[in-house]
Amino acid sequence: MLELTHIKKYYHVGDSVTKALDDVSVAFRKQEFVAILGPSGSGKTTMLNGIGGLDVYDSGDLVIKGKSTKDFKDSDWDAYRNNSVGFIFQSYNIIGHLSILDNVEMGMTLSGVGNAEKKAKAKKALERVGLGPHMNKRPNQLSGGQMQRVAIARAIANDPEILLCDEPTGALDTETSVQIMDLIKELSAERLVIMVTHNPELAQEYANRIIEFADGKIQHDSNPFNETEADETFALKKTKMTFWTALKLSFTNIKTKKGRTALTAFASSIGIIGIAIVLALSNGFQKQIDKTQSNTLAQMPITISQVVSSQTGTPKATIKAAKSGSVRAKTSQADQATHTNKLTKRYLTYIKDLNPDLSKNVTYTYSTGMNLIRQVDGKTKSVSFSNQNSKNGSAGSASAAMASATGVGTSVYPSANQGKNSLLKKHYSVLAGKYPTKASEVVLITDRKNTTNINALKNLGYDVKSNQNLSYSKLVGTTIKVVANNDYYQELPTGNYLPNKLTKSMYNKSANQTIKVVGILKAKNKDSENVLATGIAYSDQLSKNIIQANKDSKIVKAQKQSDTNVMTGAKVDSDTKTSLISYLGGSSTPASILIYPNSFKNKDKVLKYLDKYNKGKSKANKVVYTDLAGTVSTLTGGLMDAITYVLIAFAGISLVTSMIMIAIITYTSVLERTKEIGILKALGARKKDITRVFDAETVILGVASGVLGVLIAWAITFPTNTILSNITGLGNVAQLNPVHAIVLIIISTVLTVLGGHIPARMAAKKDAATALRSE
Repeated sequence: MLELTHIKKYYHVGDSVTKALDDVSVAFRKQEFVAILGPSGSGKTTMLNGIGGLDVYDSGDLVIKGKSTKDFKDSDWDAYRNNSVGFIFQSYNIIGHLSILDNVEMGMTLSGVGNAEKKAKAKKALERVGLGPHMNKRPNQLSGGQMQRVAIARAIANDPEILLCDEPTGALDTETSVQIMDLIKELSAERLVIMVTHNPELAQEYANRIIEFADGKIQHDSNPFNETEADETFALKKTKMTFWTALKLSFTNIKTKKGRTALTAFASSIGIIGIAIVLALSNGFQKQIDKTQSNTLAQMPITISQVVSSQTGTPKATIKAAKSGSVRAKTSQADQATHTNKLTKRYLTYIKDLNPDLSKNVTYTYSTGMNLIRQVDGKTKSVSFSNQNSKNGSAGSASAAMASATGVGTSVYPSANQGKNSLLKKHYSVLAGKYPTKASEVVLITDRKNTTNINALKNLGYDVKSNQNLSYSKLVGTTIKVVANNDYYQELPTGNYLPNKLTKSMYNKSANQTIKVVGILKAKNKDSENVLATGIAYSDQLSKNIIQANKDSKIVKAQKQSDTNVMTGAKVDSDTKTSLISYLGGSSTPASILIYPNSFKNKDKVLKYLDKYNKGKSKANKVVYTDLAGTVSTLTGGLMDAITYVLIAFAGISLVTSMIMIAIITYTSVLERTKEIGILKALGARKKDITRVFDAETVILGVASGVLGVLIAWAITFPTNTILSNITGLGNVAQLNPVHAIVLIIISTVLTVLGGHIPARMAAKKDAATALRSE
């Protein structure tokens, strides 16, 4: 069964050598009760530890069922102790923070036995040693004899082939000693039992073989045995402790030190609290900045017009003075800087391909005229969406018509985005009616005091005086008709065109488009008042629909073929002719494009996108834009990020401090639990299992620290918001992002594990026999 051949184990202290085992050779039967007698220091415990794999011999060989252990690795010795050996110690070596049942289950836990089977075996072992009624107690509720019974139950629960007993009755009274020895004697009928004792009477009474030891050598063997046959069936089952098991063990240990654990978690969480508060404030202030940026960009969008200042005028120094007695003709710098953009179909497609994440709102304005008429008090009147004051007060005057046609004094919003991020919903709330959802729906815009432009109301056909109040019901639901060119204009015999007389039959033409005022919108804040002018606001899709309806009309075709104004007969140049065609709805080229970036960062990306189009093109073919918000962007871009990074860096110092503190605490825990480490190793725990137990403890501390830090930081945001609101007037500034909270908990856990891993590795390297002797 078990054989020691020429085993030597020497201890060197300075120049002196202690021969604990000096060429020991002995063999043991499969089933017998062997008592090893000898004085202290004779080597009997060293031999017992060597047989159990707690101490590795210097030379010789330990043969188990004919299998040599010379080539055993650490993992092999761990598996051997777990599967083949059970230890019963004089000092019991019960893990105090575990229950009796958990102590007995521990060996099987290490060998990966299933929960149900493990619990059944543990209960059976406890019942066998007479502790069935006590199995739910804690170790501190038991007597010495009962503690030793727990140790015996743990030793036999995994059904080992060898039971090693080191002075099993040394700490017990006579009566209890007899009970324990009777139990061990009973167990020797099933397996090999080797007991170290100082008591010759105990050995003579219970053992069937006595080996006397002295000076590291066997002096006498009462019943020697020679191993003759090898058993090739001997195999090692590797131990395996899961991380979940390690977590449970560590959590049970931590529960016994609630006060210290709470203080440790709080101290470690200080760094997390600091960073979490910084991130919460940064997040809130960034939202305030984003809101301000969004409002600013809504007022100052990137503008691409057909005619724009390129800001590349000739410097004054290059212009010479006129000769004496003469005047020199000179092109003004403003005229020199004027640039005509070619808004081709290719360029319009390029704008449509702009990433919507950079700008969700792009508005197209057109110079097309709108033939708008309305029934007012039974009469058909020409109206417009202009905010300009007509010369004669008539909504249908030429100035009002041209204003409406060119987009001057009107409010156009983008139709492409109608979701929650639409320009209207972002900056305006509904006073009456609803937000528009179709191109045929328009709204009346008011400021925060519910006032709107009087000219807009007059041009819409309302007889209104300054400071007069109009009810919502009078305005919401107002219907206007858009008359097609072929119905609105009549051709004269001369070939010229004039508007038809405004009649009810014209109003009722089937080709007319119906427009309806569906809502009255109010500016949400001061900045929003500058986004759209007060008055009627309509979708750019409305202009596109009108162009689609009129592009093939008779008057448009006539104007395209004529070098005169088809309405006045006056001669026109090419630029004027182009403008007339656009005014009549014959051109789908927008007069301007307004791009509203989502933030200043995105604005810079939009500008890069626009600049990319101009690369490699001649000056005449470049498309020049106007960026009024550029100066603000330069001043504010990245400022909040820089402040956040600096503050996080300072707060991060406390995280490093926490990491060092966790390392110290884990090291302290290793020192406190040295004996537990020895017990786990005696039960077959691998080095990685021991490391895993302490890593699991640091994981628990790291998660606890992170969660506590996040919760405290979140709680601090409430008084912080109150204080900031009173000081700055800004509400809900400190906002802890849930994603940031989760990341901080992960960071806390990772740093804590890193800080505790080195002490955990130190624990794993402790010698099992030495650890068991510690107190």
